[in-house]
Amino acid sequence: MAKKRTYGDACGIARALDLVGERWALMVVRELLLGPKRFTDIRAGLPHLSADVLAQRLRELEQAGVVQHRRLPPPAASQVYELTERGLALEPVLIALGRWGGANATPPDETMCMSIDAHILSLRTLFDAERAGDLEALVELRLGEDRFRVAIAGGEIDAGRGDATAADATIATDPATLIDVLHGHRELDDALRAGDLAIEGDEALARRFTTLFPLPAPVGAVPQPA
Repeated sequence: MAKKRTYGDACGIARALDLVGERWALMVVRELLLGPKRFTDIRAGLPHLSADVLAQRLRELEQAGVVQHRRLPPPAASQVYELTERGLALEPVLIALGRWGGANATPPDETMCMSIDAHILSLRTLFDAERAGDLEALVELRLGEDRFRVAIAGGEIDAGRGDATAADATIATDPATLIDVLHGHRELDDALRAGDLAIEGDEALARRFTTLFPLPAPVGAVPQPA
């Protein structure tokens, strides 16, 4: 077995990267932030990642105490991977990294994909507490067969997988339309008229909800080549 590479640096940043800095490692963590997944489900969210590399990253993350696996009881009886407490502690790191990348990285092109979990995590990344103010709301997002609950209260947001019991509003659409509306690339009324998005419950609240996730402004100017 090849010896794991290390920066050989005592800095906390270097030691963290020794554990989770390999290519695809943090992407695997991202796919598990909303809850346990089977191997095939992780691969579905990361279609450019081979099965061999995914298996290797999962082994490394388990050895680092970031991921653990367990077998579900019957009738499922399938093996799932989930984050440990140490792994869950990476969430604010990924949220901050996602916010920086959304503002400062090269914009995505049409060939790039984005998993449905990444779409939901982007709500945590872009949530604007000042815009939310004193809003308290429970919204259910129906994205095809997937259901997600989004709770807003006290200037904070919590988003997770599953139905939202007694939701104030429900938004049914597809991931691409949702992101286009939230990012201001498409007017909500246009999506409603076209039948690409539907609202149930408190429509005024749902409309306000769609304004709470503005894209962050770039930090400084990007230098242009001479």
